[in-house]
Amino acid sequence: MASSLPTQFTGVTAHTKANIYFDGKVVSHTVIMADGAKKTLGLIYPGSYHFGTGAPERMEIVAGKCRVTLDGQTAEKEYAAGSHFDVAGKSGFTISVESGICEYICSFL
Repeated sequence: MASSLPTQFTGVTAHTKANIYFDGKVVSHTVIMADGAKKTLGLIYPGSYHFGTGAPERMEIVAGKCRVTLDGQTAEKEYAAGSHFDVAGKSGFTISVESGICEYICSFL
């Protein structure tokens, strides 16, 4: 089954300055879509990281895999390329990558 995730975005504004977290273990770049929507495209290297959210987010996994625990929950769930998870606003999540690199698209909902 082919992934329904986009392989490119056309007509966007890309920010050249990277968003760098956890000493470079998580790196993303912001893109602003033609309609003004904001997304980040990023890489997560092996490790476990916690992120807080302001606005609700959708994390789409483009390549690799990760394990995620949403704030307030104890269950950890695995996500592979082609899958996604949603995070509530004013919340957060812990994301872990065992090996390789997890690539993602984060959409601010």
